[in-house]
Amino acid sequence: MRILVTNDDGIDSIGLHVLTRAICALDGDHDVVVAAPDQEYSGAGAALGALHLIQPEVRRGHIENCPAAGIWKVSGPPALCVMFARLGAFGDPFDLVVSGINPGANVGRAVYHSGTVGAALTGRNGGISGIAVSQSVTGFGVEGQGWDDSIATQHWDSAATVAKQVAQTLVDDMPVEPVVVNLNVPDLPIEEFGSWKYAQVGHQPPRSMAKATLKPIVGHEEAYTVQMGWGDTVELAPDTDGGIIERGDVAVTYLTRLVHHERDDLGSIASALDQLLG
Repeated sequence: MRILVTNDDGIDSIGLHVLTRAICALDGDHDVVVAAPDQEYSGAGAALGALHLIQPEVRRGHIENCPAAGIWKVSGPPALCVMFARLGAFGDPFDLVVSGINPGANVGRAVYHSGTVGAALTGRNGGISGIAVSQSVTGFGVEGQGWDDSIATQHWDSAATVAKQVAQTLVDDMPVEPVVVNLNVPDLPIEEFGSWKYAQVGHQPPRSMAKATLKPIVGHEEAYTVQMGWGDTVELAPDTDGGIIERGDVAVTYLTRLVHHERDDLGSIASALDQLLG
């Protein structure tokens, strides 16, 4: 069994280090390899980047007290790390991708943009099951993000313990059809967790980006920075991933693969294409 660990916060992220040590402690015969971005790639989703422009490089990395078989840092986003692994850059084929621990819940529409989730989805596209691990940040539930000062007291070990339990289950009985398990864990000591619930993917996170304003850059004509404004915290439905996290429980969602959806109500689109193409 070969397991790839990655993230979107970069090779130096505490969450990655804690998660890697937990996955290395799984029962059974397995090799763990880390391939993670060399810098922050939050919000990258499943992007690979323009390879002919970024010309990605791979270098050896280091994680303290980590018995991983290999540790690599890649000058590209997490999905690219997974693609390189799938194509053999880091040795034999992988059986599981574990991505995280992200500081900030990846719930609701944040799933679309999350590099943490994007890495796991990229693995599944190549026939490899994955686990995306994210942890809420107390008092800061904005779109899957958490600033350095807000995560100084993060309960990383709680998320790693849950991730290890789920990973062990997959290692012991890997599904025939690849799956992506999206785990969102509260920022609490594990003994203070409520329970766990299988969740629907909601439509929004607990607090959303609500406004973007262009702010002129002094001394530069027609040049601006973008000032973001946050909306108010909202109470989410209790059966959604975000609502479950808000209530101190672990949220588990299975993210499905892209499937064809039959539609018989294309209406004006069908008429326009008929007129163009017959």
